[in-house]
Amino acid sequence: MAASVTGAAPAPEASPTPLDRVVPAPASVAPGGSPYRITRGTHIRVDGSRETRGVGAYLAGILRPSTGYRLPVTSHGAGGIRLRLADGPFGAEGYRLDSGRGGVTITAARPAGLFHGVQTLRQLLPASVEKDSARPGPWLVAGGTITDTPRYGWRGAMLDVSRHFFTVDQVKRYIDQLALYKINKLHLHLSDDQGWRIAVDSWPRLATYGGSTQVGGGPGGFYTKADYKEIVRYAASRHLEVVPEIDMPGHTNAALASYAELNCDGVAPPLYTGIEVGFSSLCVGKEITYDFVDDVIRELAALTPGRYLHIGGDEAHSTSHEDYVTFMDRVQPIVAKYGKTVVGWHQLTGATPAKGALAQYWGLDSTGAEEKAQVVQAAQSGTGLILSPADRVYLDMKYTKDTPLGLSWAGYVEVKRSYDWDPGAYLPGVPAGAVRGVEAPLWTETIEDSGHIEHMAFPRLPGVAELGWSPAGTHDWERYKVRLAAQAERWNALGIEWYRSPQVPWGCAGR
Repeated sequence: MAASVTGAAPAPEASPTPLDRVVPAPASVAPGGSPYRITRGTHIRVDGSRETRGVGAYLAGILRPSTGYRLPVTSHGAGGIRLRLADGPFGAEGYRLDSGRGGVTITAARPAGLFHGVQTLRQLLPASVEKDSARPGPWLVAGGTITDTPRYGWRGAMLDVSRHFFTVDQVKRYIDQLALYKINKLHLHLSDDQGWRIAVDSWPRLATYGGSTQVGGGPGGFYTKADYKEIVRYAASRHLEVVPEIDMPGHTNAALASYAELNCDGVAPPLYTGIEVGFSSLCVGKEITYDFVDDVIRELAALTPGRYLHIGGDEAHSTSHEDYVTFMDRVQPIVAKYGKTVVGWHQLTGATPAKGALAQYWGLDSTGAEEKAQVVQAAQSGTGLILSPADRVYLDMKYTKDTPLGLSWAGYVEVKRSYDWDPGAYLPGVPAGAVRGVEAPLWTETIEDSGHIEHMAFPRLPGVAELGWSPAGTHDWERYKVRLAAQAERWNALGIEWYRSPQVPWGCAGR
């Protein structure tokens, strides 16, 4: 005889997510003890600092819609979720997460560490915590301790808003996705042949005319100074530093079209909507060129509280080597004059990088020995490196020949290839201390909306974030792909349009 409904055993309660299921992999995980359950009575406890209260408010904003709980942010009471700043071996961005039956405590020396700890807490909760309407739970956090600090201080993502323009809200959406994986730099490519995207009061036609188109001839657009400040503010609220880029002396057709006097022959070229590169150059021999650069850098630096300003420097095929060196010798001191540190693409090492400058390497595994040697020599002489090898972490490269978006000039870049390399050993001869971190650029020749951004970034971006954050000893593709597969349900809950790579065992969540 079948058991009656009333006599049936209750369904087993869902197990909490294991502490080691997080992406990026934490530095140290010690599971143990009972889980903590978030309930209607849970409070988020913070100290008196504005920064800690801000992280608490952010966490409450994530948890309230899906749990349906009030989750007051308070400096009183005991238990619940506690965010605390305290001295310890955390550095600027590390944290410790302690979980047990009585509550969850995240401890850090700086607010950025608390924020990164909150991202870990999100991933320890069921994926449905990301939903914007109430779900049944239970909201369990596995017991134990995570102690975590990043391997590198530069964990970046670049968004090209020049080939195709993206609105403030679209950039904010990407910022939120980056924050989930502890990315801490947003590099905005603000100028190129196809469009100039930032208002400059002293050269207004840069934005109004140079920003009036994009690849394929669409309407383009540009950020007002208020728009840009809002992006910077929002990024800072997610503990990302904005690194603006004005690419020069090449990739400058939008500027040359806007002002005839920037051209050596005094004739402005037409606006450009194609995708070829290397045909444009500022006029290195004209003094007005440096007046222009000074004005642009001065205004952009004033809007940018971060430490860095990127001056491009790649694919200047229409600039002679001698002129390129002259240009960089003139421009790098201007960046310093306005209180910023120079970042340039690795072609900057063909000139003389300023003291403290960073070079962003975007070559391939197959890049010639002479070009690599130039970068290695600069690193040995004190230039810091950001690693963005195009055939590893360029998010605009097609996954396979059948990928509808993206380009393939650097080859096809599936998820395993994007993850399976070590930044610390990538360029032999580079001192370990010269590698400042990694960055995943997303060029947008074929990328037109947020869905396109997401399809190319996910699932590759989390792997790049892990290369930047996690200890080298944790890097193992076979284990990583299982942790990555577990992220799919969270992406679905967040409405992210991701690519279902056949290299990853997605299971039911990937459908």
